[in-house]
Amino acid sequence: MVSPSVIAGALSLRRTFMTRFDRIAIVLSLLAVAAAYLIAGRVFDHMPHVEDEMAYVWQAQVFAKGELALPTPPDAKSLMVPFVVDDHGQRFGKYPPGWPMALAFGLLLHVRDWVNPILAGLGLWLTYRLGKKLFDERIALLAGFLTLTSPFFLLNSSSLLSHPWSLFLSLAFALAWLDTFNSIHHGPQGMRAGIQAGKPLASLVSSVLKASPSKWLTVSVAGLSLGLLALTRPLTAVGVGLPFFIHGIILLVRGDRAARFHVLTIGLLAVFVAALIPLWQFAVTGNPLLNPYTLWWPYDKIGFGPGFGTEPGGHNLTWAMINLISSLNSGWADFFGWGHVSWLFLPFGVWALGRDARKWLMASVFPSLLLIYTAYWIGSNLFGPRYYYEGFYSLTLVSAAGMFWLGENVIKYGPMRKWLQVTTLLFGLFLVGYNLVVYLPKRLNDMTDLYGISRSMLAPFELVKDRTLTPALVVVHFQKEWTEYGGLLELENADLTSPFIFALSRDRNTDLGLKKDFPDRRIIFYYTDDPDAFYDMPR
Repeated sequence: MVSPSVIAGALSLRRTFMTRFDRIAIVLSLLAVAAAYLIAGRVFDHMPHVEDEMAYVWQAQVFAKGELALPTPPDAKSLMVPFVVDDHGQRFGKYPPGWPMALAFGLLLHVRDWVNPILAGLGLWLTYRLGKKLFDERIALLAGFLTLTSPFFLLNSSSLLSHPWSLFLSLAFALAWLDTFNSIHHGPQGMRAGIQAGKPLASLVSSVLKASPSKWLTVSVAGLSLGLLALTRPLTAVGVGLPFFIHGIILLVRGDRAARFHVLTIGLLAVFVAALIPLWQFAVTGNPLLNPYTLWWPYDKIGFGPGFGTEPGGHNLTWAMINLISSLNSGWADFFGWGHVSWLFLPFGVWALGRDARKWLMASVFPSLLLIYTAYWIGSNLFGPRYYYEGFYSLTLVSAAGMFWLGENVIKYGPMRKWLQVTTLLFGLFLVGYNLVVYLPKRLNDMTDLYGISRSMLAPFELVKDRTLTPALVVVHFQKEWTEYGGLLELENADLTSPFIFALSRDRNTDLGLKKDFPDRRIIFYYTDDPDAFYDMPR
C-alpha cells in the first residue's frame, strides 16, 4: 500500500513541474486545436482552396507512396495540377519537401485534417513556454490568449499551408537556442558569455564530452529545427535565423570555446539538413541548382532586377515597399482583430524589453522576416501577411509585455490611477470583444467558400449511384474560374488510380482524344453550370 507521504510527495512534485498557469496554457492550446479544426471544417470544408494547398496535398500523396516524383501522365496539360511541374518525363511539386513530407505522415495515419490544428496547439504552447522563459507566466499566458484569438493565427492554422509547421519549427529553434546559450542574461555584459582563452584542445574536448545531455539535446533541437525550417520554407529560415546568426557571430568572437563549439554544431546540423534541398532538386530535375519554382514561372525568383517578378524592369525597392505596405495593411487588422490598431501596445512592449539581449533576439524575428521578404517579388494578404507568420510570437509576446508594463509602470501612479486602470482594462476587453463578436466572424465569413470551392461541388461525384460510372475520366468545362476544376482534385489521387480523375477542357479535339490514352476509363464531359448532368459527348 502506498503511504500518504509518498502520495503527498508525488503531488508536490507535480505542482513543481506544472503550475496553475501551465495548466491554463494547456487548455488554451487544446482550444487552439479545436478552433483550428472547427474553422478548417466550417470555413474551408477540409479542402484545398489555393494552388499552394493543392500542390502540397499532391506532393504529400507522392511522398506517402515512398516516391519523390511520378511519371508525367499522358495529356499532361489537360490533367494539370496547380504548381505541379512536368519536366523531362517527371511530374513533381515545385515546393521544397519539408512540409509535404510532414503532411504525408498525416495521410498515412488518415489524420490529414488534424495535422495543422495540432501544430497550431503546439505553436501556442511553445509561445507560452518562450514567454515564460523570457518574461513571466502572466505575460506568457496573455501572449497565448492573444494567439488563440488572433484571426491571423486561426486562418493560417486552419489551412493546408506550410505555416503552422514552420511556426512550430521557428519556436522550437528559438527555445533551444536560448536554452543552449543560457548565459545570455540581462544587458550587454551577458553577451560576453564568459570569455575563456588559452584552453588546450584536450581540455576543450574533455569539457565537450562532459557536457550535460540536456545541452546536447538543445543543440540538436536547434540545429535540426532550423534545418527543417530551411527544408520547408528556405527564405523564412533565413529571416528567422538572421538575428540568431548575428548573435552566433558575437559568440564566435567573444564567447568561450564551448559556446563556439555549440554555435558551429548548430550551424553544421542546420546546413546538413538544408543540403537536402539541392539533393532533392537533383533527384527531380537532374540539376541540384535548378529551383523548381522557375519551371512553373521563370520569373518566380528571389532578388532584384530584370527577370525577377512580373513588373517591367523586374523587382525593385519601390515594389518591395509597396508589397510590404500592402501586406502590413492586412496584417494590422488580422493580427489581433482590433481594426488596424494591432500595433497599439507594441511601443510599450519594446520599452519593456529593456536591455535583455534574450528578449531582443525573440523580438527581432518578425522585423527580420519583414526585411528578408522584401527580396521576394510579391506580397501576401489573402490569409493575412502569411510570409511573416513564423515570427508572429514576436508580436504576441511584445504586445503582452507592453500591456503589463503599461499597467504596472505608468497607470499605477497618480491620483487617477484606479480610474485609469479600470478604463484600460475595459478598453482591453472591448478590443478582444470587438474581435470575437465583429471582426473574426466577418473575416471567417469572407473566407468561406473561397474562390467558389466547397464540399458541395463534390456531391455529384460522391453519390452512390454514380459509382457505376467509374473508373472515369471527367473533362471539366468551367464557366468562370479554373478553381471550378481545381476544387474537384480533392477526389483525385496523385497516381491517377482513383475512381474519378479530372481533365481541364482545352478544345473539342483534344478532349475527345483523351480516350486513346485512357482506354480503361469512361470519358465524361462535365459542365459546372449543369452540375447534375454527365455527358458522353461534348454538348
